[in-house]
Amino acid sequence: MASIRHLISIDDLDDADLYALVARGAEYSAGSVGPLAPLAGDIVGVYFGKTSTRTRTAFSSGALRLGAQIIAYGPNDLQLNTGETSEDTGRVMSRMLDVLVARTAGDPAEMRAWADQDRMAVINAMSADEHPTQALTDLTTLRRQFDRVEGLRVLYVGEGNNTASALSLALTRFPGVELALRTPQGYGLASYYRERAAEQALAYGTVFSERHDMEELPADVDVVYTTRWQTTGTSKPDPDWRTVFAPFQVTRALWRTSPKAVFMHDLPAHRGDEVTADVLDGPMSIAFAQAENKMHSAMAVLEWCRM
Repeated sequence: MASIRHLISIDDLDDADLYALVARGAEYSAGSVGPLAPLAGDIVGVYFGKTSTRTRTAFSSGALRLGAQIIAYGPNDLQLNTGETSEDTGRVMSRMLDVLVARTAGDPAEMRAWADQDRMAVINAMSADEHPTQALTDLTTLRRQFDRVEGLRVLYVGEGNNTASALSLALTRFPGVELALRTPQGYGLASYYRERAAEQALAYGTVFSERHDMEELPADVDVVYTTRWQTTGTSKPDPDWRTVFAPFQVTRALWRTSPKAVFMHDLPAHRGDEVTADVLDGPMSIAFAQAENKMHSAMAVLEWCRM
């Protein structure tokens, strides 16, 4: 019987596992992995309580390509809706599934409870505070684009959401990286992630910063990254939030001082909000290659969870 490992947060990975997952995702992306079926005979549950295009398709396609069979659950399919406790749901699933890929967009404590057993691997496909598999996708994409992650200079513009949280935890563990976040006032990283990223920057020889304006932007960055302004399953309490976010739109003007930078976006995108169409659809954009890498990274995660 295969052993299992859970992935609820980037913090769950030690350095060796983090680096290995990025390298393995890049190998899958490059097509350098031969025909394998390490999940043959496994059943993977794919539960999405919130909408998803890329992540749900990536894990479903990835599991099938690795030889597993899948059971898909939508937001109205489980007895959670009729009052069954989350703990009981997890206990039952762990007796029938080998892996559960779950998006709740809620408290990650729910997934921690599901992972409190040694029969079924649990993978966080996005919770309210962190999107760890997105960060692994992003680093896989960087590895494919630049043949390295170490030493890259990344400018992140937009809300300090669950994508930004996971990216901050992951990137600051690669020596020489410079990660600059520009987030609207009141919409920055949660304190835990900001403090954790700053601690890691000191430990790993990286540079981490967060500001709430668009002045004095770093020049000659390798990557400009943004996410959509309205994260799945969330809403903004401030009715005038668009005015606060407007200065943080990614336009071609950002390339005046970083002409060789590539553009990344976790998608879905709203052209004319967080990014202009000429950037997203322009030659600097690798956003759709990044989306494809969700599948390759998902395969690396699924394989790792069942090693």
